[in-house]
Amino acid sequence: MRKIISYNVNGIRAALGKDFIGWLKQEDPDILLIQETKAQPEQIETPLFEELGYHCYWFSAVKKGYSGVGILSKVKPDKVVVGVDNAKYDVEGRAIRADFGDVSVFSTYHPSGTTGGPRQDYKMEWLAYFQDYITELKKERPNLIIGGDYNICHKEIDISKPEKKKGVSGFLPEEREWVSQFLESGFIDSFRLFDSSPDKYSWWSYRAGSRGKNLGWRIDYHMVSESLREQLKGGSILADVVHSDHCPIVVEVDF
Repeated sequence: MRKIISYNVNGIRAALGKDFIGWLKQEDPDILLIQETKAQPEQIETPLFEELGYHCYWFSAVKKGYSGVGILSKVKPDKVVVGVDNAKYDVEGRAIRADFGDVSVFSTYHPSGTTGGPRQDYKMEWLAYFQDYITELKKERPNLIIGGDYNICHKEIDISKPEKKKGVSGFLPEEREWVSQFLESGFIDSFRLFDSSPDKYSWWSYRAGSRGKNLGWRIDYHMVSESLREQLKGGSILADVVHSDHCPIVVEVDF
């Protein structure tokens, strides 16, 4: 059994100042997928993670203090691949992959598009490219676990007060349709396999006490290949963990 946690930390250095290491030691995942490190590798206190038994791999944006992803694993991967083989997106440090036998695990951070205009266009272009990239990759690596911040709520159950969010980036029809077709291409929204209840979110705005009122969005996912369906053993959201405006999400997979 592998416990895999995905967590947008909204700045790894800030999270470390909020006893992130204490939480990680207690939670003890086999693999931790991190998004939005907002740091260059040399700015991250990697020895703190290595002392807990993790092999650490980082992929940062060229722009300092922006984006960035990482994978921490108790078992050393057979191979690590950074980026998605496209400089347009790889300058922003949005994907890193680790291979373990015949299973590949991704940490990915999809663009937000919240500023609208060019960034929303960039988001939609990224989503199209990412789908094509994954489709090709599945031909040689069919068993994929793609964890991360997708910056999209798929269905109305995944967002508070959906009637007020119809024209908002992260809940646009074309974004939600992308999630639908991504799942139809051969993936499982692992959390929903185990929990179909409402009011389960992974991100809350810092504004107006949104987290205390649970006015949130479920935008973080572990998308798992259909080929691994029988190996999926659990999925949960750790909403009480507070190092970020996101919270960690968990998937348990037997591989």
